Amino acid sequence: MTPTSPPAEPRLRALVVDDEAPTRAELTYLLGQDERIESLVSASSGTEALRALETHTVDVVFCDISMPGLDGLDLAKVLARFAQRPQIVFVTAYEEHAVHAFELQATDYVMKPIRAERIAEAVRRVVAKHADESGATPVGDPEDETIPVELGGVTTFVQRSRIRYATAHGDYARLHTGDGSHLVRISLNALEERWATVGFVRIHRSTLVSLAHVTAVSMDGGRCRVRVGDVELQVSRRHTRTLRDRLLRTSVSPSPLRPPPGRPSPLLPTSPR
Repeated sequence: MTPTSPPAEPRLRALVVDDEAPTRAELTYLLGQDERIESLVSASSGTEALRALETHTVDVVFCDISMPGLDGLDLAKVLARFAQRPQIVFVTAYEEHAVHAFELQATDYVMKPIRAERIAEAVRRVVAKHADESGATPVGDPEDETIPVELGGVTTFVQRSRIRYATAHGDYARLHTGDGSHLVRISLNALEERWATVGFVRIHRSTLVSLAHVTAVSMDGGRCRVRVGDVELQVSRRHTRTLRDRLLRTSVSPSPLRPPPGRPSPLLPTSPR
């Protein structure tokens, strides 16, 4: 029997947009050396990029933010309306736009000066996301979304898998990890819609929880609570049934949350007898 070859890694069509010629040339060169890049087009402005997209189909746009006329953030908003929206990787010298980039669902946010290994990592993230969206089998670990957050005036990055739960703060959301919390400029409703398929469940009008981090569920006087790490969170009556249904579905297939055979699941609340 002829051995089956592993699925081919997708190759990308890329567009580089930067108003500074030296940076544009350097980025084009680095991407051109990457075997995962199939073709390259470059543009010196957001307007020129849109003209290039009239004749070229691309999978990803590597884009500066601070440009005269149509800047990178505005260009991303235009691209979001495309029927086949290309991924966006911002390449910029400015940290303060990282939170806005998250709102625009950028795949990555690369800081200048450009480093070859950092560009290679951005390409890896684009390839993984492209493979996932196209139904192909991604190479390596599944893509874990990276979220830029502001901390003391410095932009840091948090992996979605580290987030235990999120709470609403008006038009903002606070992301809680095991070692702290971070305020991001996105609503809890938007996060719920965006992360529903990766195990996040609404348990209260102001709380979204990651099922992967829930270690116990308890019922007390008809009220449901979940334990996440060393924190207990209240589940509203309205969301208790939804949570229980999700936990039941989760327990059907093997997972880190499933109890050993013969032991009751700590995740499935039962009504008091």
